[in-house]
Amino acid sequence: MKVDMNEVLCEVRGQVGFITLNRPQALNALTLSMIRALTICLLAWRESAQVKAVAIRGNNKAGSFGAFCAGGDIRFFHQAMLSGDPTPEDFFTEEYTLDHLIHSYPKPFIAFMDGVVMGGGMGISQGASHRLVTVRTKMAMPETAIGLFPDVGGGYFLSRCPGSVGEWLALTGIPLGAAEAIELGLADHCLDVHQLPQAWDALAALNPQDADQMSAWIATFNIATHDLNIRARSQIDQFFSLNSVAAIVHALEADPSDWTQRTATDLRQRSPLMLHVALEQIRRARHLTIAQDLRMERDMMRHCFYQAHLSRSGSQTETAEGIRALVIDKDSMPLWQPTRIEDVTPDMVLPFFDSPWPAHSHPLRSLA
Repeated sequence: MKVDMNEVLCEVRGQVGFITLNRPQALNALTLSMIRALTICLLAWRESAQVKAVAIRGNNKAGSFGAFCAGGDIRFFHQAMLSGDPTPEDFFTEEYTLDHLIHSYPKPFIAFMDGVVMGGGMGISQGASHRLVTVRTKMAMPETAIGLFPDVGGGYFLSRCPGSVGEWLALTGIPLGAAEAIELGLADHCLDVHQLPQAWDALAALNPQDADQMSAWIATFNIATHDLNIRARSQIDQFFSLNSVAAIVHALEADPSDWTQRTATDLRQRSPLMLHVALEQIRRARHLTIAQDLRMERDMMRHCFYQAHLSRSGSQTETAEGIRALVIDKDSMPLWQPTRIEDVTPDMVLPFFDSPWPAHSHPLRSLA
């Protein structure tokens, strides 16, 4: 098993295990080696009597903080789909297992979500006991723009947002700042960006299992975020509670306000097929545990790479085309199949939720 510990720096100081994601040239996008390194550290520290808590951050090109994690390494996914490389099978199984480990971690887990926090970055932070953001935080699940769905537990944590906000975030992939993330239940506290190094170092002097000490630590570095009414919150619930993607988009297009028109235009640029899949995902996930949701998403991801029910090879999938258009060729002109939201049928969508594995051999069968 290949593990490169240069891209994940782990050390213990005091009673805290400190993790720094150290792939700044790629905004700390996760590789399989990084996922394995994180898993090794967290499993070891879970059993360690010395380690009472874990803290995680990301380096940027100028040093510590500033970029948490931009997600998975989608260039690798694209190359694998074109070549038939099966490695993504291991990637997603091990990534989702890591996400579950964090959600179920028995010790305080403190995520410094400074800078870009997207996709896989949300997966390794939303299960944290302390989700800390800053004025530089840019949080999103933008997968429908590249022909994917909000995975890494996205069905679970987005569906727990108030009202129909989960549907809005899953379909549009719109980025959130610190105040919005806190208001929507996707973050807990906003820290002073200029004091992040001091906050990080101060953890080493604490007993992080002492609630009073942790509260005092947060109070020292916490800053207030202004009271915020989420953009068009009543409109989000009005439109994104409708029963289908077509109904949502048609209602948005029929409304003359700037917000509805912009939102409809944005949705028309996403993969029509994956918009339908993501809406179904969020609504199913409201009734699932994190383990059940991750098993469902593992099934869905297999179908994103191998779309037998649509008679498509890996290179013909929505995911391959989306990554090509937005990341590889950067022409921003994906050729989606179907091209229109109105042309997606249930027969195209529902097989994404059929498991390719019997329950006894599911790759995430051990998650509880």
